[in-house]
Amino acid sequence: MDADTLSRRTLRFVNVAHALDHFVLLIYPTAVIAIAAQTGLGYGELIGLATGAFVAFGLCSLPMGWLADRFGRRTMLAVFFLGYGLSCLGVASAASPVAFAIWLCVLGVASAIYHPVGSTMLVTHARRLGRDLGVNGVWGNFGAATASGITALVAASLGWRAAFVLPGLVCLACGAAFLALVPGDGDGGARKAGLAPLIAVSRPVPLLVVFAIAVVAGGMTFNVTTIAMPKVIDERLGDGLPLALIGSLASAVFVFGALMQLAMGRLIDRYSLPTLFVTLAALQPIGLGLAAVTSGIPMLLGLVLTIAALYGQVVINDAMVARYVPADHRAKAYSVRYFLGFTVSGFVVPMIALLHERGGFGLVLGTAAVFGLVIWLAALAFFGLARGDVRALAPAE
Repeated sequence: MDADTLSRRTLRFVNVAHALDHFVLLIYPTAVIAIAAQTGLGYGELIGLATGAFVAFGLCSLPMGWLADRFGRRTMLAVFFLGYGLSCLGVASAASPVAFAIWLCVLGVASAIYHPVGSTMLVTHARRLGRDLGVNGVWGNFGAATASGITALVAASLGWRAAFVLPGLVCLACGAAFLALVPGDGDGGARKAGLAPLIAVSRPVPLLVVFAIAVVAGGMTFNVTTIAMPKVIDERLGDGLPLALIGSLASAVFVFGALMQLAMGRLIDRYSLPTLFVTLAALQPIGLGLAAVTSGIPMLLGLVLTIAALYGQVVINDAMVARYVPADHRAKAYSVRYFLGFTVSGFVVPMIALLHERGGFGLVLGTAAVFGLVIWLAALAFFGLARGDVRALAPAE
């Protein structure tokens, strides 16, 4: 198989895997509404059972880059597809809180494979970095956007177990197709096209520190918003909304994230990453603050602004790793990047349950707005350090 064909096929499966990764991980936060109605258990107790899934999602990201270097990226992505499918079927079979917790944790481990491995495969086979990152981001956003709506519709018509069984079968089918159509890793056509050059820095440690702070805080805001979204709409947009409508509204909000990712993909190829980073980061505390203190349509507008900023920042952060980290260390760098963002944010689930019990979603979203402010301050620091690097590395006249 020639390099260009391998690259095209690999990118297609990487994009599909991104959609499935976000879709499957967000089934439970919507299905939990139907599970609560059937079992009589409270929202706080049930959502808390997903803690293991989101902690594993981040914690297990760390070794995935190393495993990909040892066993091959193709092998690890195949494990993702097949492991995710089996995990979905396991959750569908759960009949007790303990079984839910165990199978959701297994699902989180499988989910952890995608981002470190898929991001590295994407950068390796990309023809235009910004454009391909933007398109890949839209696929991930499409998965997140449709998760609430499809889960709600399936749960309302076929029961919540079917909401896990059907995606599980899709994951298994994708895994079989991937193994049949993608024979190996390969270098792809990216080297022929020529990726954008690495950005040289004179002070890498301060840049890494502020970037890590932004990643950790971003993981908190991302997970608070995406996990709590269906219940926030349920409680604060209008009483008595049917589950299918709640899910559809949550899905509609995520569409704006997809539009922002497409825009960021184009802008990355034209403007400096630090400038885009600091500009976009400012939208998160504004959107979360608006959602925290309002209800109804203004609250929905705040969520739209927040989701647009969150998903746009994902594209920027992935581009930063691609542009600032040499190719030989990228898989490990993506592992660390997602480990930091997802492990800390795994504690968002019990935090949501605790804060919701103490002060409702006003307190939950207000706390997320504080993390959003931290992101913006870190982005400002990154911008200042990057400008200093440009001056330091400029040739003397």
